[in-house]
Order: sequence, then structure tokens, then C-alpha cells
Amino acid sequence: MSRFLFIFLACLLVLFTLELLNPVQANLIQPFTAGLAWVSASIILPFDDTVISTGRILRDSVSGFAVSIEAGCNGVEASIVLIAGVLAFPASWREKLLAIVLGFIAIQSLNIVRIVSLFYLGQWNYDIFEWTHLYLWPVLIMMDVLLVFAIYLRWLSRSSETVQHA
Repeated sequence: MSRFLFIFLACLLVLFTLELLNPVQANLIQPFTAGLAWVSASIILPFDDTVISTGRILRDSVSGFAVSIEAGCNGVEASIVLIAGVLAFPASWREKLLAIVLGFIAIQSLNIVRIVSLFYLGQWNYDIFEWTHLYLWPVLIMMDVLLVFAIYLRWLSRSSETVQHA
């Protein structure tokens, strides 16, 4: 357990430090965040042609309401926590890579649901938007990370049982 905790904390330190570097922000994080806004708008457009995506901002062209996807809201930090957990737990590199890729997809899929829901909640009721944005969605995103990690651990235990019985 202490080995896991040490590797987990070291990975968090390294990955969060890397994320904060200006070149990483400029060349990876900001374009990724703008991509989230574009994907969110693309999902909304068939149902609502008033949505506009500009950079990391999602805006309603009629009401003028907009959400800006900022650091902490792009799912990168949640993904870092998952990646650190996966890297710290003993498994093959193939298993780790698969867990990281599928986990990242799961986190970002829920994050897009979050962005779209906040876009409409903000237009409907700003107080509910604020509460949901600040309290509900952060908990749900981290629960998603924990769920993905728990599924990964369960999958690892089943695959090791299969190998032992073969």
C-alpha cells in the first residue's frame, strides 16, 4: 500500500506540474479545451441551431448566455488522478494503457454531458447552474474517476484469476 501511495503521489506531482507548464497549456490543454467546446456544440447543433462555439466558449446566439470551459472544468485534472492511480497499481503496461485510454474516454464523455447540461441550466436558472457547477458536477466527475478505477481493479482481478486457473 505504501508503494502504491508513493507512486500515486509522485505521478500526481509530475503530471500536475507538467500540466501547468506554459508550452503544455498553449499546445495541448487549450486546444483540447477548445475541442471540448466544439464537440459540445456539435452535439447540440442538430437540436438547437442557436449554439456557437468559439475557442473554449459555448454561447447561445439568441440569449447571449455563454459558458467558458476553464481549467478544472475540462476533465484534465480528473484524468490526471485516474492516470496516476492506474500507473501506481501493479499491472502490465498493456493493461495500464487500455485503462488510461478507456478511462479518459469515460471521463470526457461524462464531462461533455456536464458541459451541455450546464449550458442549458445557466439559461434556465442561474442559481441552479451555480450550485450544479460548483457542487454536483465536481462530485459526479470524481465519482466517475473512482468508478472507472474500481472497474479497472475488478477487471485486473478477473484477468489474474483466469490466468491462475488456466
